[in-house]
Amino acid sequence: MLPIVIADDSLLARKLLTKALPPDWQVDVSYATNGREALELYRAGKAAVLFLDLTMPDMTGYEVLDTLRHEDLNSFVIVVSADVQPLAQTRVRELGALAFIAKPVTPQALLPILKEYGLYA
Repeated sequence: MLPIVIADDSLLARKLLTKALPPDWQVDVSYATNGREALELYRAGKAAVLFLDLTMPDMTGYEVLDTLRHEDLNSFVIVVSADVQPLAQTRVRELGALAFIAKPVTPQALLPILKEYGLYA
């Protein structure tokens, strides 16, 4: 089982992303409602893959990425955000994110990224 974290303050967004995951992908999903919870789960070894929203209370996705970068990021981070501005996409990649997916997430958008990085066969 691959441990993954879905970090988003919106319950609806967490549910939609969960439904977009491949149904036969062997994963153990944990949820975070803000950046601090996402980091706690990461530090507990529960985030081999981290799906990260950018706009969250308490600690933003940008702050999470910056913290992970300083802690020797050892997770595949895929940013999932409604902020699709080119500047946001460039910034998250500079901070170590592998990919950027616009909300709402669809299986068609997610699957090629998972395959590209060897996360799903």
